[in-house]
This record gives sequence, structure tokens and C-alpha cells, in this order.
Amino acid sequence: MMNWLPFRPKGPLVSVIRLQGAIGATGTGLSDAGTAAMIEKAFRRGKPAAVAIEINSPGGSPVQSALIAARIRRLAEEKDIPVIAFVEDVAASGGYWLAAAADEIIVDRGSIMGSIGVISAGFGAHELLARNGVERRVHTAGKSKSFLDPFRPERPEDVARLEGWLEEMHDYFIDHVKTRRGAKLADDPDLFTGEIWIGARAVEKGLADGIGHLVPTLKARFGDKMRLRRHARKRPLLTRFGAGLAQDALGGIEERAGFARFGL
Repeated sequence: MMNWLPFRPKGPLVSVIRLQGAIGATGTGLSDAGTAAMIEKAFRRGKPAAVAIEINSPGGSPVQSALIAARIRRLAEEKDIPVIAFVEDVAASGGYWLAAAADEIIVDRGSIMGSIGVISAGFGAHELLARNGVERRVHTAGKSKSFLDPFRPERPEDVARLEGWLEEMHDYFIDHVKTRRGAKLADDPDLFTGEIWIGARAVEKGLADGIGHLVPTLKARFGDKMRLRRHARKRPLLTRFGAGLAQDALGGIEERAGFARFGL
């Protein structure tokens, strides 16, 4: 009955959001459009003392990572609310981009961190086509429209252009991490090579701030009467009724592959 008494003092409120899965503009993964409502509610409802982010992501789209992180930072500064990230299995590549949006990063001793780099992967099938007597016919208006066609041999000029794009994106990623982590980062040339670190080693490198878990850490900060309010992503209506099962399956395979890169 005490919980229903009016004007009864309540403990500090902490909003919790979960960023789980691969990051991309399509499928069931994380995207700015798919997480926007959840993130907005976490900062705007109930005057939270802090926002906690549970992160478990192997990465994905750099643009979607940047958009989600920018939304978190904008709201944190607008509402003057501290943000604490709690990393579970992995916050790598784009997953670390998200974690770096927080004011503080707490990890498990087994959490995989880092992979601050950019990757582009594809395939080449021109020899397979040739062996089977298949001729590739492509007609374009614009010399770059068949850029990196997987059914044709690689052209050195295409590879050089792609490597330039990857370097630009890598510089963008590095700038984000340096801006957010600043003097906390160790003076280590391997930090931005795509290398990964586990738990305490990530703390030593300045990629994280400490070892811990969500509930005990927040109770230590805000007291035993601290209250958690979880905000979840809403699934699209058609998805909830079973539509888009093929897309969900493909998204699940892609996500599984992303986690598999880290032995998960």
C-alpha cells in the first residue's frame, strides 16, 4: 500500500535503452529511424537522473552509427542528462561508435571493445562465369557506373578509389572517438588499426572507464531506491503479424555473421 501513497518520496529515475544487434538502415538491426522514438522517450519522460545504454553490437553502417550517436549527444546536452554505456559481449566498430556517445563506458571483464576501422567486403565471380561460358554484358552512361562490378575483374583505379573512401570514413571514426574520449585515450598507435581489446585491457587503453554491471553500478551512484525505467524499440506492425519474415531471416543471418567475427 505504501507505493500508492501520494507525495511519497521516490528514488532517482534512470532511463534504460538497449542497443542490441548489427547496425544498418534495413532489416531488423539498429538504425536511427528504428531507435529514434525509444531514445527520445528515454531522455524526455520522467526527468531521469541519467540515461543508461546497454550495448551489444558488432557494428555495421557507419552513417547509422553516427546518426544514433548524434541523437544521443544532442538530447544529453539539451536535457543536461549524463549518459552511461554498459557494454555486454561486444561494442566493436560501429558498436564502439555508439558507446563513445556516452559520458562514461562500463564493461564486463569479458567484453570485446574497439575494432576502430572500416571494412568493405565483396566477391568476384568473373572466373566462374567464364568457366561456365557466361558472358557479362553491361552498358552504362557514365564511366563510373560499373564501379567494382563483381562479375568483372577488378580494376586498379576502382580499388584505389575505394581505398580513398575507406580512409576518409576511418578518419571520421577516429575524429569521433578522439572528440568523445579525449585525454582518456592511451598513447598507443594500435588504437585505430582495427585492433580489439578485452575488458580490463580496454580500460587501460582508455576505450572504457571501468569494470562493472548495470544495476550494482547505478545503485552505487544513485542509491538503493534508484528506479529503472526501460524503453524498448517498437517493431513495425507488419513484422509483428508475421510479414517480412524473409527479410528478418536475412537480417538475422547478417547479424549472426557480425557477432561470429568476434567468436560469439
